[in-house]
Amino acid sequence: METTLRGVGVSHGVAIGEVRHMGTAVLEPPAKQIPVEEAEREQGRAHQAVEAVAADLIARGNLAGGEAQAVLEAQALMAQDPELMADVERRIAVGSTAERGVYDAFASYRALLAGAGEYLAGRVADLDDVRNRIVARLLGVPMPGVPDSDEPYVLIARDLAPADTALLDPALVLGFVTEEGGPTSHSAILARALGVPAVVALPGAGEISEGTVIAVDGSTGEIFVEPTDAKRAELEAAAAARKAALSASTGPGATSDGHKVPLLANVGGPGDVPAAVEAGAEGVGLFRTEFLFLDDSERAPSEEKQIEAYRKVLEAFPEGRVVVRVLDAGADKPLDFLTPADEPNPALGVRGLRSLLDHPDVLRTQLTALSKAAAGLPVYLEVMAPMVADRADAKAFADACREAGLNAKFGAMVEIPSAALRARSILQEVEFLSLGTNDLAQYTFAADRQVGAVSRLQDPWQPALLDLVALSAEGAKAEGKSCGVCGEAAADPLLACVLTGLGVTSLSMGAASIPYVRSALAQHTLAQCERAAAAARATDSAEEARKAAQAVLSGE
Repeated sequence: METTLRGVGVSHGVAIGEVRHMGTAVLEPPAKQIPVEEAEREQGRAHQAVEAVAADLIARGNLAGGEAQAVLEAQALMAQDPELMADVERRIAVGSTAERGVYDAFASYRALLAGAGEYLAGRVADLDDVRNRIVARLLGVPMPGVPDSDEPYVLIARDLAPADTALLDPALVLGFVTEEGGPTSHSAILARALGVPAVVALPGAGEISEGTVIAVDGSTGEIFVEPTDAKRAELEAAAAARKAALSASTGPGATSDGHKVPLLANVGGPGDVPAAVEAGAEGVGLFRTEFLFLDDSERAPSEEKQIEAYRKVLEAFPEGRVVVRVLDAGADKPLDFLTPADEPNPALGVRGLRSLLDHPDVLRTQLTALSKAAAGLPVYLEVMAPMVADRADAKAFADACREAGLNAKFGAMVEIPSAALRARSILQEVEFLSLGTNDLAQYTFAADRQVGAVSRLQDPWQPALLDLVALSAEGAKAEGKSCGVCGEAAADPLLACVLTGLGVTSLSMGAASIPYVRSALAQHTLAQCERAAAAARATDSAEEARKAAQAVLSGE
């Protein structure tokens, strides 16, 4: 009998297939004591296992490339954290086995994350995955992970670690469903990059029996368990119609009446560029530069290394627009040489631009490298600062850009409600705004973007968030300047139309989403988008906003 469940759709498309569950997690090692004379040998085993797991994560990252590479390299740094290893060694010295020492040390660190204002709770899944991999290696048992199968299937898991998501084979994994996570979790972002339909934050998903046929609608978040033939035909017809619409839509982004909305790509490094070019991206709306800084948490990369990496991306878009975000460190992306280690709540502390202003040499080197990388290239370089709170922040960044001799437009990311509320003030110092809707939602609703329990507050359809987008766009229009969106909200085709109606001037997203958004815009006039935006803002919940916009755009 067909039943319907609803989670949060995070990656477009429909997948129909049999359920396979993620391999079980490593069991807790026994708490047996070892003789003192064996401690040194056990400590050696622990170090070998940690280095092997770190090397494996880095190798997986090299294979995956792009944003996945940065995520996996961050996990490798987590595995090698010197404080964690010191704790492991202490536990082994007083009688723990290597595997038990690792297990208990990670459990202690896990508790610290949970107590840090819950901002870092979203990294618990990453931490658990690292622990499980190290313990599995020490116990000599198979690594937890994606099941082996010769036939395509739909994967169900409590959560998916980045190491698993990054290397999913779309030919075998038709789609996936997780009980935890949110629309801006690592798994969701990587699913969109892979083009795999995905639904997250579905409590009870793990209770669906192995081998059960389900249909996953990654656009609506609906899961149909044992779908009827009629439902399967309906979903397949909708998927075929969507595919035909995608094929018919080409060229620059625009509404059906010719209002231009440049569609740009979010990239995490040179590895993401080919997919962006293939999808027809008109440039880069968010070039995340953190990947360069994660190789070594103790020092910044050299100017020469930065120039080489930046130039690879800039060369790919001749005559195009490339918006570079300077290093966004802190909170869930700590760097030993840059960010404080003892903040009670890193999300509300020294992160983003605040870190860079405290270390002007790091910012100066990055801006100089960008200037040299763009020299002689026919590219429109724009550089923006993360976590801008007010006009003073914007001025400090613009001054730093000028001092570095940077020939580019300077901009500010709107990720803090104060920046949206005072957009016109900030635009006295910079030339454009770019809305990071992931963090903007997080700070607007005091809802950690990685915690599934508060995922409804991370929904970019929340009317309060749409109000802040509208304020920013109106401020930019009044100043004669641009205001784009580079957060995950831009990847939703229906929401992209609403954002356009709110006055957003460009949309940036993962490459896989560009054809969907281009097709959606091409089917509606600017006036329709404006009416849909007004209807969405007139509601009181994300679900009502989505339905109201859909009703307008479908002519109901």
